Amino acid sequence: MNDMLASVPTGVLILCALFGYLSGSIPFGLVLTRAFGLGDLRSIGSGNIGATNALRTGNKLLAGLTFLGDVLKGTIPVLVAWRWGIGAAGIAGIAAFLGHLFPIWLRFRGGKGVATYLGVLLGLAPIGVPVFAVVWLGMAFLFRYSSLAALAATLVVPIVLYLIGNTPAAALTALLTLLVYIKHHANIRRLTSGTETKIGSKG
Repeated sequence: MNDMLASVPTGVLILCALFGYLSGSIPFGLVLTRAFGLGDLRSIGSGNIGATNALRTGNKLLAGLTFLGDVLKGTIPVLVAWRWGIGAAGIAGIAAFLGHLFPIWLRFRGGKGVATYLGVLLGLAPIGVPVFAVVWLGMAFLFRYSSLAALAATLVVPIVLYLIGNTPAAALTALLTLLVYIKHHANIRRLTSGTETKIGSKG
């Protein structure tokens, strides 16, 4: 990564990181839930601001728009930064992901990052998107746990990217995967205890 960043001016990297963070920190779930007249998403279901919890409002359009917004806020900064190379794109992607996890507007209490992970992946290594989708859908179909599907998909993606020779993207997504697992620590405990909420439940 250092070699990929060496030729990029420091000021450009700072701007890429700032743009990525501010983009990632837009709380689409919270904004859209209020726009739909459904109150504060943080007081619904799990309290998370992502698409899975937005679905617990019973409004599929709201959940879909939340998912789309959370994906694009990861993709757009990466694509904008690509003009300065993969190093700058990686910095923008990491910053966008961190913006979603720790948004300044919500006192650094954000979502768990799965949709934004997918958005960063879409911009950085699109070949990983179908891998993510197949694993997520397969696990969700078999076990009906969104969290388990996300944990499995984000674990498999960096391994596949490494195996096909895309080492920079593999390293970046491995870092994002680690952060996803940290943010899902409570879900992991509930999965092991059998108390995790299944897809489609409003609880």
